[in-house]
Amino acid sequence: MAFRTSNPVFTPYFWSKSSAQKKMTLGGVFWKSLLSICIIGVSTAYIWQLFFSGVNIKWHTYGGMFTATILSLIISFYHHTAKYLMPFYSIAKGFFLGGISAYAHKRYPNLPLQAVALTISTFFVMLFLYYFKIIKVTKQFRTVVTTTVATIFLVYIVALILSFFGIHFMRFLWGNSWWAIAFNAIAILAASFSLTLDFYYIDRQIYRAPKSKEWLATWGLVITLVWLYIEVLRILKKLGTRGIRF
Repeated sequence: MAFRTSNPVFTPYFWSKSSAQKKMTLGGVFWKSLLSICIIGVSTAYIWQLFFSGVNIKWHTYGGMFTATILSLIISFYHHTAKYLMPFYSIAKGFFLGGISAYAHKRYPNLPLQAVALTISTFFVMLFLYYFKIIKVTKQFRTVVTTTVATIFLVYIVALILSFFGIHFMRFLWGNSWWAIAFNAIAILAASFSLTLDFYYIDRQIYRAPKSKEWLATWGLVITLVWLYIEVLRILKKLGTRGIRF
């Protein structure tokens, strides 16, 4: 089944045939996603506790980021490892999110809570729009979203590589100019519409894909939600530096 999606987990190989008798269910994906989010929440709370007790969490944050990246690469190449690595991925991602959220909270109190609320609200809004067919995931829609997401990540990767050489000409990514805010807004829209693509591909494979693939579906949703949260947090921080608070 040659589907296209912005999420790397939902590839044709993802839906390869299997002799497994048990099939993917919506409930299975839901509970595994909820478990992963709870693990992220607990590890995030742990980092917050360390930060506000005076511990330097710099290495916790960077360590979580790099560990989560490595685990994602392993899962992307070896899909069967998802059910074993997802708990560790969630812990690592919680360390990273806990670090950046704690720094944001210290400068702008309650900003991370606002970002969480907006992320959750966006998730349910997109689910509502998808469920009632207000947003129809057509081939053209998938192409536009996929292209947009790929472009955004390409810009981020290029900017990251150039930063290693001391080149920071893409300041619109990190500054608080209106161009930077506009770029973040586009990224938020792309992440939001990526959720509908995830809903679409999971919906198409309920009771078709093997039960074990629920962990891969969970990984895909968590990746999108984390990306959405980070972009929301960034735009709120940029607006905060311009004196705009919600």
